[in-house]
Amino acid sequence: MLKSISGATFKTYVGYTNNLDLRLKKHNSNKGAKSTKGYKWALLYSKRFKTKNMAMSYEYKLKKDRNKRKKILEENT
Repeated sequence: MLKSISGATFKTYVGYTNNLDLRLKKHNSNKGAKSTKGYKWALLYSKRFKTKNMAMSYEYKLKKDRNKRKKILEENT
């Protein structure tokens, strides 16, 4: 999970990748996901999975569960 460190509004972003450093660089250079453009991002939380399916399933659940995202944010700031 990423958190915005610039911009007028505070945002979080959830996604999966097999190369965390490259993904973060892309987001910070406006070449990542559409919703991340115009912001600078910092890594807040990451988790490893054995399979892509497990990672995508967790990503989906985390995107839908605002309370869990808020809890992760509070624990890591």
